[in-house]
Amino acid sequence: MLTHRIYYQLKPLIPRSLQIILRRKVVLRRRELLKNIWPIDEKAARPPERWSGWPDGKRFALVLTHDVETAAGQQKCFQLATLEESLGFRSSFNFVAEEYNVLTPLRNSLIERGFEIGVHGLYHDKNPFRSKKIFQKQVVKINQYLKEWESVGYRCPSMYHNLEWIGELDIEYDSSTFDTDPFEPQPDGVGTIFPFWVPATPNPLSEFDCSKTGTRNSKPETVLRNGFIELPYTLPQDHALFVIMKEKNIAIWKKKLDWIVENGGMALLITHPDYMNFDGKKLSMEEYPREYYEEFLEFVRSKYAGKYWNVLPKNLARFWKVAAPSVIPAKAGIQLGF
Repeated sequence: MLTHRIYYQLKPLIPRSLQIILRRKVVLRRRELLKNIWPIDEKAARPPERWSGWPDGKRFALVLTHDVETAAGQQKCFQLATLEESLGFRSSFNFVAEEYNVLTPLRNSLIERGFEIGVHGLYHDKNPFRSKKIFQKQVVKINQYLKEWESVGYRCPSMYHNLEWIGELDIEYDSSTFDTDPFEPQPDGVGTIFPFWVPATPNPLSEFDCSKTGTRNSKPETVLRNGFIELPYTLPQDHALFVIMKEKNIAIWKKKLDWIVENGGMALLITHPDYMNFDGKKLSMEEYPREYYEEFLEFVRSKYAGKYWNVLPKNLARFWKVAAPSVIPAKAGIQLGF
């Protein structure tokens, strides 16, 4: 794991094309060694205590999410939403608040069409949990964007996570973890294909928290933040499969989905419009045909017709808070960080 950490520390200094080449070499070398836990970790199938099942007898929950990393990716959101809409699906779009100019008309249009908007951090670089001070500086701004966008969900860029600190955000759910993905910068999986409740913990109010007074707090007080629902992603990300591993079909998505359905879990997928090729032209180094995603949606719709609950993350979080108030899995622990 030492080389893993060194790479991500040096990543900002490495040209993007070289980053992909290096990651590809490491991932392909380690993939065979990790086949007992990726893409499927059998231990993650255990349902929570007192779990009684999904609404209306559905066999599994289907949660479609998109992380929009760049301005170029934002330009593809309309096409992506239209594709999903044509097949009867809805999803959430998570925007990086200060990486590019997030277009208000686009956000409003997506919401009007039944999609959801989430906050994907302020910038898509570095680990915001490097120190408590760094994260608390970001908390104030992230909460401002959550309020402005009327969003209730957060996902940290690059899937960094510290659930205790994330509890300082004004959110109903977080989605910065995964059941199993040893190839991520912070590779500790939570070991479950179900949502779970992260209870409130007492936290000192940072001097940078201006939510009450509008000024710095010279005497930080202790507050009890709200608990939230954690929604781990449970299907491999598109970038890992099609860009890093250079998979030429969606066989792994199908295999993992079938397993999740068999165990009655939550199939939560992250895709990125940034890496989807919609125009049919020659693929760049970081693109894959959008037909892969369309094929996945068609697969779900045909094989599991009437058996899936396609639900927005916010609605799943609200359902879970009432229907299955089980706490954080023992494997994860409340402190998830380096």
